[in-house]
Amino acid sequence: MKASPVCYKPVRALEMDACKIINIKPGRVGGFEPGRPDPRPVSGEGCAGLVRAGMLETGVGRASNLALASLPGFTMPGDISASDRYYVEDITRERFVLDPGSTIDVPAGPGLGVTIDQAALKKFSLAELRLTVK
Repeated sequence: MKASPVCYKPVRALEMDACKIINIKPGRVGGFEPGRPDPRPVSGEGCAGLVRAGMLETGVGRASNLALASLPGFTMPGDISASDRYYVEDITRERFVLDPGSTIDVPAGPGLGVTIDQAALKKFSLAELRLTVK
């Protein structure tokens, strides 16, 4: 199977023995779909594993990061930190905190497993655009 375009460069780096670990940040590769590599080309000989790294996401982004990091091929500990380190108030009702083992559980609910706090979302929104279907 052909690797995705984003996955091509890490695969090439592995082939050249230029790296052993591939760190994927969706914010730097154009989103979550391009950041979701086919784990087969990057999990073979010479690859120690994939790691999912975070930036300063809200609860929605944090849940997305955790979902991506739970996919096959992501075998290294990521730097997805607790959202309460950065946000006193978030736009999700769920809070992401480190457990005693310094890990964060992947939300188990439908979709990303989080619910939007509509009041917080409205409070932090700069503009609103409503689209209607005709």
